[in-house]
Amino acid sequence: MGFFEGLALDRVDVGEATLRVRHGGSGPPVVLLHGHPRTHATWHLVAARLRDSFTVVCPDLRGYGESSKVEPYTKRAMAGDIAALMRRLGHERFAVVGHDRGAYVATRLALDHSEVVDRLVILEALPGLERLERTTWRFAADWWHWWFFGQREKPAERVINADPDAWYRVSPELMGAEAYEDLQRALHDPEVVHAMLEDYRAGLRADREDDEADRAAGRRVRCPLLLVRLLRDDPELEQGDAVEIWRAWADDVRGAVEIDCGHHVAEERPDELADVLLSFFSDSNFRESVA
Repeated sequence: MGFFEGLALDRVDVGEATLRVRHGGSGPPVVLLHGHPRTHATWHLVAARLRDSFTVVCPDLRGYGESSKVEPYTKRAMAGDIAALMRRLGHERFAVVGHDRGAYVATRLALDHSEVVDRLVILEALPGLERLERTTWRFAADWWHWWFFGQREKPAERVINADPDAWYRVSPELMGAEAYEDLQRALHDPEVVHAMLEDYRAGLRADREDDEADRAAGRRVRCPLLLVRLLRDDPELEQGDAVEIWRAWADDVRGAVEIDCGHHVAEERPDELADVLLSFFSDSNFRESVA
């Protein structure tokens, strides 16, 4: 099975930015949003399973991979990019899957563009504001990169760009040769590194303020939301009952599905993840709503 076989590779102008995107397949549209420090290529094994039943859209987020490096790097701006991308591709309504930083973009997309997001899948994430407000010494110690990346007076770019291979420590064995090569090009580009850190800086400032405003205004995720738990992704850092936390932000939380893997589920357990997505997206109500 070839790398993104059957999916086209395009660059799509979405207004403020131009996004590199793989897209193709047949059926209702599903957009897959990667996290840090990945590119869209992390999804290639999952996309191969979905493309016969769904139209799959895998973009590089603003600032990541080969998409435009343009401020701001807020989740609101990134979510607006994805909404515009899907319109340009001819999709009026669609489902969204978000992993890591992509989960925050997916959540913002569902909040800001509820009229187009039909279903939402969150892979091992809480709302960003909940992560910040629930921070303990243990979380801060183990997820110290959030605070390191977020600094402006002593920026992390100089440290990371001095030896990107030592910093990110990625290998082709898990993700595959093509995805590894794509990621390596990105991680050795100082503009990409800067953009990824600006993503984290926005998370501690503008994104937090946007979440606070939404909570105060009572804005919620209206579409069905499925939470996927990754059992070996820092389980000791649990910050509370994730399903109950999400129910404070979303009207229809379908509970948590568990996958026994570490952080990069699309690379570690692509078949299991694809099975979960196929099940959640395959019922007739979803297919009728996006037809």
